[in-house]
Amino acid sequence: MTVCAIEPSADPGNGGGPRADCSITAEGAYAARLARSGEGGDSWYPERWTLDGPEPYAVPLPGNQPEEPGTEVQPMGDGRVLVHRIAAGRHVFALLYPTGPGTGELPLGAVECPADGHGLRLLPPVPGGERAYALAAGPRSTVLWQVAGGAFGPERAAEIPGRCSGGVWLDRTGRMLAVDRETGGRVKAVVVDLERGGEVSPLLQIAADSDDRLLLADPDSGLVLIGSDAPSPGRERLGWGVLGSTLPVRFPECLRLPDCVVTPFAVQPGQVLTPERCAVALRVDGAFGSWVGVWRPAERHVRHLPAPEGWLTGAGLWTRDGELRLPCSTPQSPCGVARLAAPGVPGTGGERPGDPAEPAPEDTAPGETREPGEPGATDTSAPAPAPAQPRPVPLQQAPLARLVTK
Repeated sequence: MTVCAIEPSADPGNGGGPRADCSITAEGAYAARLARSGEGGDSWYPERWTLDGPEPYAVPLPGNQPEEPGTEVQPMGDGRVLVHRIAAGRHVFALLYPTGPGTGELPLGAVECPADGHGLRLLPPVPGGERAYALAAGPRSTVLWQVAGGAFGPERAAEIPGRCSGGVWLDRTGRMLAVDRETGGRVKAVVVDLERGGEVSPLLQIAADSDDRLLLADPDSGLVLIGSDAPSPGRERLGWGVLGSTLPVRFPECLRLPDCVVTPFAVQPGQVLTPERCAVALRVDGAFGSWVGVWRPAERHVRHLPAPEGWLTGAGLWTRDGELRLPCSTPQSPCGVARLAAPGVPGTGGERPGDPAEPAPEDTAPGETREPGEPGATDTSAPAPAPAQPRPVPLQQAPLARLVTK
């Protein structure tokens, strides 16, 4: 395969990963995006999609003037759309909603960020959809703002030492937020407990000198997708683990796609006791465009599927019974959802009995050992040399461990 010729739009707050073309609520009822209008498509306006009815439909929410291309939009659980604009160096927030033929707008207030900061960006939709948060990274610390759902406009929720990026919700209540924190030249995922005043605790450290990011998490099974350079110093690889587990983070060879950018964007919910059976949807960006990959930890291969026409790239969700739904927009069908019953996904009739659930020896991070009884574990009857350093425990001290059924 030739070297990638495309550069997907990157989100610097997401570890440099590609930006999705729309945002979907955690429960999957609504989506929001910036749409184009006017001759030549040079005018932008927010658009809300309703996804939980018999057929998806879109409602345009144009304001008094066109939006800037960089305006962020996010659906709320009640159907309103949060809009984040930048005006005169201030980050301005408002809620949009349809009012007959027009658009209603509820101003929420503004946030001023220091000039030496790295801007402010919305975090993914909070489970429940009643609140919304944003990260404002500064040179020495990062402020977590609650920008919607509060009593008095934007409020400081926490201040986190170090420069933070990413943002993954770890539970169904919107209490536990994982962010990737850069301190001392290294990036490690940490957890912010919003019910304890923004208390910060370590979540992910595969090796002392590795960059370890949390990319995606499923609160039901505890399955997490991780980006780390621990197995290949200087080059990030995609791995997986389970919250609260002491087993090694695993880095399957099948997730190494040369000359492509692989970004997980959806995990099948409801697999409470079997995280290895969760279907994971991957956005794959290569030299010839973007397509969809489907993978499960129990499998050692990725199933590549062509992207449906008009896919809002990087956006989608799984149903509990294993159907992947991808929002699409074409001139003929401006608001549509492609439904893919991917083979090999539980609930779709495509299971492959006997698929190995255990990783090959090279799938674990260097320096990690296996539990007794695992394939590849050392013989515990023979004396073992003392380790040079403590075994790195992935997801160590995870505060969510006591909340996750394993």
